[in-house]
Amino acid sequence: MVIVGRQTFSGRVALDRAGVATQTGAARRTINLWHRERERTGFPDAFTDEAGGEWFWLDDIEAFHAAHRAAKLAVLTTVDRSGDPHELVGSGEAAKILRYGSYRNLPDELRERPDDVEILSDGRLRRRWYRRTVWAIADARTGRQSTGRTPGTLTGPLKPHPYADDPRLQVAADLLAEARQDGRDLRGLGVELARRLGVAQRTAQRLLTAAEAID
Repeated sequence: MVIVGRQTFSGRVALDRAGVATQTGAARRTINLWHRERERTGFPDAFTDEAGGEWFWLDDIEAFHAAHRAAKLAVLTTVDRSGDPHELVGSGEAAKILRYGSYRNLPDELRERPDDVEILSDGRLRRRWYRRTVWAIADARTGRQSTGRTPGTLTGPLKPHPYADDPRLQVAADLLAEARQDGRDLRGLGVELARRLGVAQRTAQRLLTAAEAID
């Protein structure tokens, strides 16, 4: 039986790009970047099967990813842990907490999961996070337990889904309603929603899925 994204050739396991994304937890666009710039990144070369499919050896991917993670850990910034953990901060302050030179360097994990979102009059989004959230994201890079809360305790009431109370959810619901009213195919709406909100396509797709679930 062939598992999607993974196949065995002469007893050696190989992955396609979807399999590499699953194995490493990286987005497909990141996999594509690693491969495109493999002379710089050290990403393994691909090989093709008889049908012309592209594959990467699993052990090569594991070795690359281990080296990649080690290199990232080696250059991590020292986190500023001063201030009230319950204070909401904007992208500029979040960058300062992480000791980054610009908010543009904020990791996707933080950008895509704000604790508070305000849609401005011009349609742009103002994202804010609790300091404890920024610390937790920083700690996740090293596996360190966040100091923002006591281990095992909850930070607030449980939400029915990750995007509950997120104003972007209404934008997703409106887009779904428009598409259904016009008889449009719902596939591809993630691209349109991502463009409207200025977020990554995977975030837009999660919002659409959440909107459909409560529709």
